[in-house]
Amino acid sequence: MKEITLAPLPYADDALAPVISAKTVSFHYGKHHAGYVKTLNGLIAGIETYEGRSLESIICSSHDLNDTAIYNNAAQIWNHDFYWRSLAPAGKGGEPSAELLAAINASFGSLDACKTALADAAVKRFGSGWAWLLKKGGKLVVESTPNADTPFGKPGVTPLLVIDVWEHAYYLDWQNARAAYVKAVVDGHLNWSFASSRFA
Repeated sequence: MKEITLAPLPYADDALAPVISAKTVSFHYGKHHAGYVKTLNGLIAGIETYEGRSLESIICSSHDLNDTAIYNNAAQIWNHDFYWRSLAPAGKGGEPSAELLAAINASFGSLDACKTALADAAVKRFGSGWAWLLKKGGKLVVESTPNADTPFGKPGVTPLLVIDVWEHAYYLDWQNARAAYVKAVVDGHLNWSFASSRFA
């Protein structure tokens, strides 16, 4: 049986410190993210609809079939894979490409306004969830999703960046100071090179 695997981190586990410590990464990636992978493989074992399929196929099928447990774990794997790639060590995230920057300016007025909108969506997400920068219907938008919900697979939507605001993403380092964690990520750790490649 072909299993879903845990994607490797794109950097060392201490590369985002002190904003996101190696200890947080060890729990977040090594236990939460890895746990979704282990749970999903257990849930889909022996089920023809899902076994041996790609993660993306499992997300789409489980959403359509309202298989909540399978969808939640599959979507959380995808969201976490995307989250780690949305981040970069300080000074390594690059700048938006000319094309992406033009779209940001057209949609938000400036890069700073885009960052503010993304941070605002992250801070105001009630409970657990995600804040996304999306290419949607020919423009850029910021949206947040609750719990495991993901924009992946929605027609005409291309995720560009995401911030995780589940408590396990920041509580060891920041306790209840979600806004401070979000500001530190937005100011110093967004991977604009990744977003630019997604936009292209």
